[in-house]
Amino acid sequence: MSATRQPPPQGTPEQVVIVGAGPVGLWLAHELAIAGVPVLVLEREERRSPHSKALGIQPRTVEVLALRNRHKDLLAIGRALPNWHFGMLESRVDFRALPTPFPFLLAHPQSVTEEVLERYATGLGVVVRRGHEVTSLAQDDTSVTVRVTGPEGPYEVSAPYVVGTDGAHSIVRREAGIGFTGPDTSAYGFLGEVILDEPPANPGFAALSEAGRLLVVPLGGGRFRVTGYDPADQHRGPLTLAELRDASVRIAGTDFGMHDPSWLTRFGNATKLADSYRAGRVLLAGDAAHIHWPAGGVGLNVGLQDAMNLGWKLAAVVQGRAAEPLLDTYHAERHPVGRELAEHTLAQTALIVGLTPEVTALRATLNEAITDAPGFSALLAGKLSGLDIVYRSDDPAAHPLTGARVYDPEGEGVFPLLHHGRAVLLVMGDAQVDDEVTDRAAAAGIDVHASRLAETGGEAWSGVTAALVRPDGRVWWATGTARSAGFTAEVSKALESIPAVF
Repeated sequence: MSATRQPPPQGTPEQVVIVGAGPVGLWLAHELAIAGVPVLVLEREERRSPHSKALGIQPRTVEVLALRNRHKDLLAIGRALPNWHFGMLESRVDFRALPTPFPFLLAHPQSVTEEVLERYATGLGVVVRRGHEVTSLAQDDTSVTVRVTGPEGPYEVSAPYVVGTDGAHSIVRREAGIGFTGPDTSAYGFLGEVILDEPPANPGFAALSEAGRLLVVPLGGGRFRVTGYDPADQHRGPLTLAELRDASVRIAGTDFGMHDPSWLTRFGNATKLADSYRAGRVLLAGDAAHIHWPAGGVGLNVGLQDAMNLGWKLAAVVQGRAAEPLLDTYHAERHPVGRELAEHTLAQTALIVGLTPEVTALRATLNEAITDAPGFSALLAGKLSGLDIVYRSDDPAAHPLTGARVYDPEGEGVFPLLHHGRAVLLVMGDAQVDDEVTDRAAAAGIDVHASRLAETGGEAWSGVTAALVRPDGRVWWATGTARSAGFTAEVSKALESIPAVF
C-alpha cells in the first residue's frame, strides 16, 4: 500500500506555505499532502543544487520513509554501510545489532534524495515554485502573509501557517523574531569533490595525524569526497584545488592523484539552536531550527524527523481535526532533540579539531571503549542512528512506552499499517474486540489491528494489551489492563481523549 491521496482541486487556497525546497521542506509537504492539505513550497534558487551537503541516511530516517512506503527507491540506489564514525574515531560504531529492519547507514547523495522526495510531493499535488524568494512575512491572529520576489516581480501569499525550512540563514526565523543561540564559528573544515586516479583501497578511508584530519568517501563514477580539518589553513576564503592537494599531502601523505574538482568549499563549526520551533503561526524545521558541524552525518536526518513529527500535527490543526495546542508538542518533543544534536556534534568537533596530546589520549580511550565495551558502542550508535529518541511524557500516569518508536521485529511490522498517515490501534492477541472499541475507533478515523508485539517486541512490550500508535510510528497511549478487566472502558476512554482525530 503506497502513501496516496487525491490532490486538492486546482485553485484551492494554500493552507500551508513552506519556505525552502530542500529535503526537509519536501518531506513536510509530502506529509501534509497525504492528509489532503493544499501546500505551496517557495524556493529561492531557480534549480536544485548539484552538490550534496549530506551523503548519509541514518536508520531511523529510513524507518520514517518506510512508514509511508517511500524507502524502496532510495534503498535500491543507495549503499548500505554497516558501521560509521563518531568524531572520525578510528574505531567504527557498529550498526548491525541495532533493533531496526535497517541496521546500516544508507550512503545516498542529498541531491538525489531531494529529487526523489520532490517527485513524491508533487505527485500528491504539492506546488513547488523555484526562483521565488521570500523577503518578509507578517502574521496576525488568523494567517501569515509572506512577501515574495519571483521571476515576474513581487507578490504576496497568505496562508493559515508558514513553515521555515530555509536553512541556516532562514528569513522565516528572522522575520518571526526567533532567536538563534549558540557558539559562533571557531574552526573551518574543507570539502572537495574530485576525481582520484589513485584512491584509497577501503571505502571511508580516514587519515589522522598532527597535521589534521582527512576522510575520503566514494561518490561513484570515479568521483570522491575529500573532507576534513586542516589547522594550518583556517580562513573563510574559497577553497582551491591547490589547497586541497596540499592538505591531503600533509595529512595523508598523498593527494591520491586528485583533479577535476566539481565542488570546493569550506564549512564552519557554528552550532546554534532556535530558541523556539514555533512563534504563533510560524514554525521552523531542519537547518532553520538547528545548525552544527557536519559530524557523524546526522543533520539532514534530524531535519527529516522534525518534518515527520510536525506534518501530521499541522495537518490535523489546519483541517480542524485537532486544537492548536497540539502544535506546541512539536517544540516540546523536537527542541530537546535539537539540543542533544548540538551537544554530540560539539563533542565530535572537539575530537576532530583537537590535536593536542590530551585529545589524542582521549581519542585512544574512546577507541578502546568502542571496541571493548559493547554498551558504549551501542550508546553512540543510538545517537547517530536516531533510534534512541523517546518523547517522554510529563504525565506520571503515562505508560512507560509512551513516546517510544514502535519496533516489531517480525518483517515490516507496523510500517504497512501507517502508510496512509493515520493513527492505528493495536490490540494484542487474536480475541475479538468489543463493538464499542471498534465503533469509537472508527469515529476517530482509526483502524484496529491485531498485533503480536506483546510477544515479539521485547521486555518493554511484555504485558501490553493495547496501544495507540501515532502517524509517526510512536506510541501515543498503551495499557496492560487485562482483556477481561475493564479493558473496553479503558481503551474507549483513551480513544475519546486523544488530541486529534483522523
